[in-house]
Amino acid sequence: MTAQALPLLILASASPRRLALLDQIGIHPHLVIAPDIDESVLPHEQPLDYAKRVALAKAQAVFAHYPDARVLAADTVVSCGRRVLPKACDEHTAHHCLWRLSGKRHRVITAVALLQGDRVKLKAVTTIVRFARLTQADIDWYIATGEWEGKAGGYAIQGAAQSFIAFISGSVSNVIGLPLDVVRGWLVRD
Repeated sequence: MTAQALPLLILASASPRRLALLDQIGIHPHLVIAPDIDESVLPHEQPLDYAKRVALAKAQAVFAHYPDARVLAADTVVSCGRRVLPKACDEHTAHHCLWRLSGKRHRVITAVALLQGDRVKLKAVTTIVRFARLTQADIDWYIATGEWEGKAGGYAIQGAAQSFIAFISGSVSNVIGLPLDVVRGWLVRD
């Protein structure tokens, strides 16, 4: 009896960090496709619900074109209370996010979706992070690094922003953009 080949694995993401995280655990998608979906937060939408909805929508957008593949997608959200902080697209937004996070605890939620055949797996992982109190000089220095560009909440924990972390509870890879324990369990152990 021969082992059945697994279907094509597609990462539905524009994030080079997610691809790098998968590479760290020996998972190499056959294709990487950035889905084109509306990622707007709906009125009164809670951060957890938002992350799950967007991760599933990303997976479904790619799966519609590759129904015989396994499609993995994720969405990472930084939230203060019930508010979803934006992905920093400019220095002003990054500055605003960093001031909001200064000296406070926040949640980083990454929802992961895996579609294969008629199976849908969807899970959200939350990591709690607390920033030290930041000065204007701290924020100016970090903005000058450029690491904030395109990052949820205006920071990348895998870079210089590590120096702002006073406390973390949970998965660091989740904050970077992919909870590796969940993904490895789905793709390697299941």
